[in-house]
Amino acid sequence: MNPTPVTSQPSPLLAQEVIRRKRDGLALQGDHIQAFVAGLVDGSWSEGQAAAMAMAMFLRGMSDAETIDLTQAMTRSGTVMQWASANLGGPILDKHSTGGVGDKVSLMLAPIVAACGGFVPMISGRGLGHTGGTLDKFDSIPGYQTAPDITRLRQALRSAGCAIIGQTAELAPADRRLYAIRDVTATVESVALITASILSKKLAAGLQGLVMDVKTGNGAFAASHDMALQLAQSLVKVANGAGLPTRAWITDMNQVLGDACGNAVEVSEAVAFLQGARREPRLLEVTRTLSAELLLIGGLASDAAQALQRVDAALDSGAALERFARMVAALGGPSDFAERAAHYLPSAPAQTPVLAVRDGWISAMATRDIGLLVVELGGGRRQASDQVDPRVGFTQMAQLGQKVQAGQLLALVHAADPAAAQMASQRLLGLITITDSAPAARPALLARLEA
Repeated sequence: MNPTPVTSQPSPLLAQEVIRRKRDGLALQGDHIQAFVAGLVDGSWSEGQAAAMAMAMFLRGMSDAETIDLTQAMTRSGTVMQWASANLGGPILDKHSTGGVGDKVSLMLAPIVAACGGFVPMISGRGLGHTGGTLDKFDSIPGYQTAPDITRLRQALRSAGCAIIGQTAELAPADRRLYAIRDVTATVESVALITASILSKKLAAGLQGLVMDVKTGNGAFAASHDMALQLAQSLVKVANGAGLPTRAWITDMNQVLGDACGNAVEVSEAVAFLQGARREPRLLEVTRTLSAELLLIGGLASDAAQALQRVDAALDSGAALERFARMVAALGGPSDFAERAAHYLPSAPAQTPVLAVRDGWISAMATRDIGLLVVELGGGRRQASDQVDPRVGFTQMAQLGQKVQAGQLLALVHAADPAAAQMASQRLLGLITITDSAPAARPALLARLEA
């Protein structure tokens, strides 16, 4: 008697079966997501399979529950920092921006929060597309180590209360591979995948509180307010769902933030800001607000008014500047950098003014194109292997709503040679619109979201 044939069933955790499930619009369970993330890390999922999964997630979307599971699985794919044994004596806090032009808020926020009793192990990135990278800015400081070992990181946090560094190979390795795949498969613009990518690194840093700066406008990734709102809601919901108290602000990116964009020139502006020598109003408003939000999340202030008072005291007393100086020294930079920033920061050999050709009001900026012009000058990368010229960029940028006269300075170009400076001067002039009437005022802070 022949035995009854048994029809084998495919394992639901085979890569192709997990892909099929998402492709067909079914929700992924925790074990499906774990299998996907494990396959990213150990290489058992091929490039084609990982790309197919990313496209299925992109096209079919991800529920909040799926996004939380993906975020937590990617967090656990590598080292998760633990700070309890360090006995730091304060909450572990951080801020993340979705990227903009002239956005140097992190450089001031980290030492402000540190001066108020928080500890900020800020994992930052390099420039991406038209947006500047925080690590590229710090590379303009001689000796500053953006990739310290864990011992030096802990020492920096103890001495300064803050350390702005890059992602290590041990933190969220699944995210690193998935992002590289998304970058070449047109699946970057997924709110769920963006959310998981950002938050997995933040959770791996062992944070106890996070504030998100989601930028919107013609210089932001989220060009429309609706997209920025969708992303901010996702980040707040998923972060809190994963156990990380998080709030978000949607902020305007229809103009350069502050009066400089580039690398060394933005560090110079940040030092002047901390010294109290120059604080562009919009940059001050965004920095104060995000810093105060972190004090509230970390229990370092009882209400918004007290939080802002503490931020202002940290700035006005010089305590935030001192923390910045300690951080630079602890991570290998000059011990007197805060006092002698102009001596240490590289300067461009060619500087050319951009002058208004008519009277009127500055009514618009092509902010994204201004960021791309910095890249063209050498201040960013066209491809990953490119070297960044820290000297180049723009300073003394005029602001929207400002009344100008013909011949008045709109910006100062910093370039590697006179020809590049002249090119950028002519191009920048076409990216700033002057009209006969004043434009409607644009607030820097657009909306606040919390769980």
